[in-house]
Amino acid sequence: MLCRGVLGEAMRRRDVIKVIGGGAAVWPLAARAQQPDRMRLIGVLIGWSDSDPATQSLVAAFRDTLAKLGWTEGRNLRTELRWGNGNAARIEAFAKELVNLKPDVILGQTTPVIGALARETRTIPIVFVQVSDPIGSGFAASLARPAGNITGFTTDNSAQGGKWVELLKEIAPHTARMALLFNPETAAPSRFFMPSVQAAASSFAVQASVAPVRTKDEIEGVIAAQALKPGGGIIVTPDPFNVANRDLIIAQAARYRVPAIYFNRSFADSGGLIVYGDVFAEQFRRAAEYIDRVLKGAKPADLPVQAPTRFELIINLRTATALGLTVPPALLTRADEVIE
Repeated sequence: MLCRGVLGEAMRRRDVIKVIGGGAAVWPLAARAQQPDRMRLIGVLIGWSDSDPATQSLVAAFRDTLAKLGWTEGRNLRTELRWGNGNAARIEAFAKELVNLKPDVILGQTTPVIGALARETRTIPIVFVQVSDPIGSGFAASLARPAGNITGFTTDNSAQGGKWVELLKEIAPHTARMALLFNPETAAPSRFFMPSVQAAASSFAVQASVAPVRTKDEIEGVIAAQALKPGGGIIVTPDPFNVANRDLIIAQAARYRVPAIYFNRSFADSGGLIVYGDVFAEQFRRAAEYIDRVLKGAKPADLPVQAPTRFELIINLRTATALGLTVPPALLTRADEVIE
């Protein structure tokens, strides 16, 4: 009896220990499930300047959307932010630096930024904004199935070039020559926009040409050349270099009284004559949603590249008056915003 009692007691003790031990094995898993999300690292490389309030507002839209999705800086998120300032060498250096940090995902803005990042990694997920030609640039196999580690939100609208010609001719009817201003080291290839530019130029009896510049000292020469004879105009194409030199371009266009059309509202806010382009803040907000999905396990290869959903037309009436232009009422009616 005593032996059976001692044996039974020992067995009961082993059962208790077993239950406790089993619970100890299960408890950390449950505890981990209840703990806050682990810290994630996002690299951000912006092609434009950190001193530009317009660009700062785009980054703010990105961060605000991440916060709404539950990603809080310092709690479950750390961001390493770098600014290219429209400089190709600086962009290359920061791309290498961010990849070496081994972030969970990288947000990149503009074609030269994504080109630099793509040369550094084929494994780290990359979400882009403001890339003109992701397929032609080799970033994606197709819009529906990117296939690699890169996806995002494109300004892939090659027909936009024709719209610039049409609108510049409408606001400045005497325009007979238009030059596309861009830096070949930082812009998408000019061939992306040129077919639609040439087609529209032909229909409006306008001569179109390219005007590549590599330093800001060359900008004045291009604009001055368009002013040598009446009828000159400028198309300022999407390019980090053009954004970095926005005030200089606008000032020279005013000085030489050359009408110019731009691709982003920040140019109209700074005194540019007319803008037609997609809403960049919307791209940054949608990119935050993609990054949220990547952090939760989605692969860039399975996230389709998306095109712009909204375009805006903005006219600076003060600049038009200074250039001696009378804006047609029909054009004012179509504008999303008129700066008076």
